[in-house]
Amino acid sequence: MDQRITGPGVGYRVDEFGSDVVSGMDQGSGEYFVRIGVGSPARNQYMVLDSGSDIVWVQCQPCTQCYQQSDPVFDPSLSVSFTGVSCGSSVCDRVENSGCHAGRCKYEVMYGDGSYTKGTMAIETLTFGHTIVKNVAIGCGHSNSGMFTAAAGLLGLGGGSMSLVGQLGGQTGGAFSYCLVSRGTESTGSLQFGRGVLPVGAAWVPLIRNPLTPSFYYIGLSGLGVGGVRVPISEDVFKITELGDGGVVMDTGTAVTRLPSMAYTAFRDAFIAETASLPRAPAVSMFDTCYDLDGFVTVRVPTVSFFLSGGQILTLPARNFLIPVNDKGTFCFAFAASPSRLSIIGNIQQEGIQISFDGANGFVGFGPNIC
Repeated sequence: MDQRITGPGVGYRVDEFGSDVVSGMDQGSGEYFVRIGVGSPARNQYMVLDSGSDIVWVQCQPCTQCYQQSDPVFDPSLSVSFTGVSCGSSVCDRVENSGCHAGRCKYEVMYGDGSYTKGTMAIETLTFGHTIVKNVAIGCGHSNSGMFTAAAGLLGLGGGSMSLVGQLGGQTGGAFSYCLVSRGTESTGSLQFGRGVLPVGAAWVPLIRNPLTPSFYYIGLSGLGVGGVRVPISEDVFKITELGDGGVVMDTGTAVTRLPSMAYTAFRDAFIAETASLPRAPAVSMFDTCYDLDGFVTVRVPTVSFFLSGGQILTLPARNFLIPVNDKGTFCFAFAASPSRLSIIGNIQQEGIQISFDGANGFVGFGPNIC
């Protein structure tokens, strides 16, 4: 029996529901994809799992500008549940940068890497496995450009009211949990919604709200460790300033963790000092610290840790910080300097660790399960 959920603000509780998560690596993307049915009848689309933004959108016919995606572009004229949103509706009021064109609510989202999507807002039905979620406000993107390789669009899971989590509201209590499986493996991870999916035994860390950017999930980071030893970096580097700059954001939609230059340099230098015996390789794109491990069967590297506020320490397995960048045995330290004060913990560093958000109570949990 299919569960039916009616959209925003409906009072009854929902059983947990979710979808598989796959790495987009085979399709040339550094993102993670979820398979979601869009419209009625449901047409399956790969959508990028993005905890760092709010709008849920797919590329839509007619396309004035669409990038290559692996599924056919969604055609709203073939969906009986597709309804346009008028400019005067409350949905349009909640969309940032909304506008009006011929009575229809327009949206526009620019992402940090210069990618963008523009189009009209609609109310549509989404299907996750056997669960049908009705009345979800989605962007129907007629002009989309940038780094969205292969996926049909983006599933915004951020902290704002227009993300899927925000729209589900009380039905799921802002609760969701995901497991990003390691790249290059055949197994799938998962994305699940509902309070019942929050695990017992996770290490819970308070979320920090920044009213200037409500879509971001900030956490308190007090420091970084290499080989179990704390790198001498001032805690202030990771704090949100009074102007709302800086801070540390958990973001599945960014691959490589970014740190303010001062912190990155100290952290990288500590790692280099502990790996002096390994042969170095030239820099590769954004990675300035690479190693030639061709011919090595095993390699000993120091652990890398995030010291979190409240005393929790998240220690990463080697595959979450030394990643292969070609098939010639070159591995790089998977961190980069941030162009601003903002730090972003990206999906490479989140791989293989169950991560759970309890939005209602303001916590993010790490573990206890590995995936």
